[in-house]
Amino acid sequence: MEELKLFDAEYKFLDIIWELEPVNSTELTKVCMQKLGWKKSTTYTMIRKLSERRILKNENATVTALVKREQVQKYESEALLDKAFDGSLPTFLSAFLHDKKLSKQQAEEIQKMIEDATK
Repeated sequence: MEELKLFDAEYKFLDIIWELEPVNSTELTKVCMQKLGWKKSTTYTMIRKLSERRILKNENATVTALVKREQVQKYESEALLDKAFDGSLPTFLSAFLHDKKLSKQQAEEIQKMIEDATK
């Protein structure tokens, strides 16, 4: 599995980039100051570190993500499933749904996902 583990701050930063990309690095520093309270140097450090890890690309002062949100979500959910539920999706679902009520629409959506996954 590709290493896509992100710290919370990295994920919040990427979330901004996914919403705005392609984004000028100067504009990104302004948004990060507003949304995250980061100084300009913090934003540029994060750009550099995530670029070194090949998660971002910073070319001609334009920042884009090299990984999609869905890739990170898939990695994080698989890591959680392995770590906390011994890789068992039924055990995860049982724990997650304990004391929760699904709407009819949610149940139908989940049922369709199950049907699609078993084809």
